[in-house]
Amino acid sequence: MARVVTPKSFGAPLGMYSHGMLAGPGELLVVAGQVGTRSDGQVAGADVAAQTKQALENVRTVLEAGGCTLRDVVRLQTFLTRREDIAGFMKARQDVFPGYFPDGAYPPNTLLVISGLVRPDLLVEIEAIAVRRPSRPAAARKRPPAKRAATSRRRARG
Repeated sequence: MARVVTPKSFGAPLGMYSHGMLAGPGELLVVAGQVGTRSDGQVAGADVAAQTKQALENVRTVLEAGGCTLRDVVRLQTFLTRREDIAGFMKARQDVFPGYFPDGAYPPNTLLVISGLVRPDLLVEIEAIAVRRPSRPAAARKRPPAKRAATSRRRARG
């Protein structure tokens, strides 16, 4: 799992994010920008809160398909199309982040306000980078049977 980095000279982050994260060994999973559309292609709602919650759920779905969870995320990048939606975006995160990040170790996030997305009815897009931990090979989990067998034979003879 990634570890939060907070420089001693910095104050607390201004919101639900960390200043930095250290990620251990593993494979990077880069999640393309996810928008607030459901699996049927319909926009989750006309407001930024509904679209943000759906976009985060879409990120979660891609992460799980790649063998990760939201707790493996080491970076988020968010794009909003309207500055006035920042408060609604922040509220949506406050609603869902405690469930996604129960230990309060929120990944770093960059929030940008841009002129538009691919469709005018889309208000938010969220990208993610996660680190999938390497799984230990079966051989590394077990002691070689030859050593145990040799030890058992010596005891039986002795």
